Amino acid sequence: MSRRWVLHLDMDAFFASVEQLTRPTLRGRPVLVGGLGGRGVVAGASYEARIFGACSAMPMHQARRLVGPGAVVLPPRGRLYGLLSKSVFDALRGPMPVLEQLSMDEAFGEPTELAGTDASTVQRYCEGLRALVLEETGLIASIGAGSGKQAAKIASGLAKPNGITVIPPAEQRALLDGLPVRKLWGIGPVAEEKLKRLGIETIGGFARTSESEVASILGTTIGPGLHRLARGIDNRPVAERAESKQVSAETTFATDIVTLGELRGAVESSAAAAFARLHRDGRAARTVVLKLRKADMSIVTRSVTLPYATLDRQILVAAAQRQVIDPIELGPVRLVGVGFAGLSTVRQGSLFPELELDVPGYEESRIQDGGGGDHVARTAPAPAHEIDGRWYPGLDVMHQDFGHGWVQGAGHGVVTVRFETRTTGSGIARTFNQDEEQLQRADMEGSLE
Repeated sequence: MSRRWVLHLDMDAFFASVEQLTRPTLRGRPVLVGGLGGRGVVAGASYEARIFGACSAMPMHQARRLVGPGAVVLPPRGRLYGLLSKSVFDALRGPMPVLEQLSMDEAFGEPTELAGTDASTVQRYCEGLRALVLEETGLIASIGAGSGKQAAKIASGLAKPNGITVIPPAEQRALLDGLPVRKLWGIGPVAEEKLKRLGIETIGGFARTSESEVASILGTTIGPGLHRLARGIDNRPVAERAESKQVSAETTFATDIVTLGELRGAVESSAAAAFARLHRDGRAARTVVLKLRKADMSIVTRSVTLPYATLDRQILVAAAQRQVIDPIELGPVRLVGVGFAGLSTVRQGSLFPELELDVPGYEESRIQDGGGGDHVARTAPAPAHEIDGRWYPGLDVMHQDFGHGWVQGAGHGVVTVRFETRTTGSGIARTFNQDEEQLQRADMEGSLE
């Protein structure tokens, strides 16, 4: 029995699983989602790709080498992931009205009806949640359950892929003690290295270390809290997360930006993506932050605070553009980010908006968001010599005769399309002249049909 049961639900290989769900031909194949350019990183890897050692945050070129020629590399479809994430958590809020959502693919819950019940009851409850997610979305989730958030999160990791792990209080200490200290939520690579140098390699070893020594190693701010978690003391409540204090978007480019015109275009694109997130959030912003990472990896951050909070796209984008530094003076730029902070539900319009839009030497570019705003970070498309300018792998398309599909390959004047959606099963492939009039770009939501 446990006086409380905390659940941690984690969608399995979420981004790659969405691609395999909506593009049935990819089921069972090693899928890598991320940037296609030379500096692209992996945003998500299917379990078939993880067998080869590929994982999230790995440079894409390294992941492709590990997986080999069988790798399927696709650009992220953030808006689609957002739609399915909402479907998952909307479904879960039926049985669990209070969810502490950590990201697009994981959340904590603490069902009141489980308080004081045994592990077998919790197991059946979790099976029902997984069945609900599968029925509503077609996606697989793993669930961990324990007496607190720490135990639940570790349990969900042990349950992957496609499983359930319930840790009864009486078994918790024995199970956790033997795990690597890195499994403790809050221990990163730096803290892990500090502890290893002192011979502390397991959660049990960490728990047996005196609190004063832990504080001296990791600091008095986080050390004691982590020490309590290692000893199984975790009374943190499950609660809806507070509203974010900032929304932002950033892009890493395949080649360094070296001209002012290129940089202004990049700022426009990142600002458009950040604004799309701000608009969905429903709040106005007062502070505009520009982040530039130079080729030498140093970061320059500038910000400006407006006299009022606004949701006027032109004013916010212009504020970002006013902070731009010419790469001739700054040096080559590899990453551009724009963030909006000072968020408020109170909005005020400017009496003289034309003054807010004055950006010397800059003519506004009409770049559309295209759904990239679903990502906190994006990776720029590959250079033109790497992918076709109009058609590229992973693009959603529609044909008058064959319906919705996606581009499998393009080049040398032709484009190959696989026509399939979530409900069709593996579809047929057709190759067209790149100027085929009946082939048009399509909304990615069409792949859910």
